[in-house]
Amino acid sequence: MTRFCYIFLFIFTISATKFVYAQSIEVSIYGGLQSSPHSRITGKHSTSGAQYSELVGWEGKSFDAPIYYGIRTTFWRSDKLSYGAEFTHTKAYAPNKALQSAGFDRLEFTDGHNIITLNINKRWELGEFNTYSLVGLGIAIPHVDALPSGGLHTFEYQYSGPAVRGAVGLSRKLNDKFSIFTEYQFTASDNKVSLRNGGSLNTKLLTNAINVGVSYNF
Repeated sequence: MTRFCYIFLFIFTISATKFVYAQSIEVSIYGGLQSSPHSRITGKHSTSGAQYSELVGWEGKSFDAPIYYGIRTTFWRSDKLSYGAEFTHTKAYAPNKALQSAGFDRLEFTDGHNIITLNINKRWELGEFNTYSLVGLGIAIPHVDALPSGGLHTFEYQYSGPAVRGAVGLSRKLNDKFSIFTEYQFTASDNKVSLRNGGSLNTKLLTNAINVGVSYNF
């Protein structure tokens, strides 16, 4: 999946610079502390055919391997307005209590719950700092790691549905090429996942993150 995100951002960069004018191009990488609040999982068990519905308090575990991170490419059309593409490797683990109640031995989106969006970004000067906000629309491609009790293990990437993101942040230039930033970022996705042997799982996943990162301008 990491290779896929690099290829996606590279192709987007080459295509956009060839056909659309940009004053400058910025590539950013970031990490941070990511959480995922409660959401309800519903679906059908492949073993019994029974329906299930359970409220899950997801765990983010940002610094457990594979860690939470993101990559963003931004094309500045002017000093204030830009567009771009972004990949974020978010994570969600179902805790043991929820697993038992829902009839699962394992349920994770940890390699990861991958969000890919196209973004619009606006920034404002604030002395030696820039404040910015962005919104994005795209897709979720989670790595589904689900094992119903007594059932078959689903362990694969799937396209699961649409996704949105929003962020507000503060950046500061270090020199002509490099800058650092911190931001609050939110993502939401509507996920419909297929489990092996005819099972299903549906849930809306939200994430909240405080990110820190570095950008390179060229």
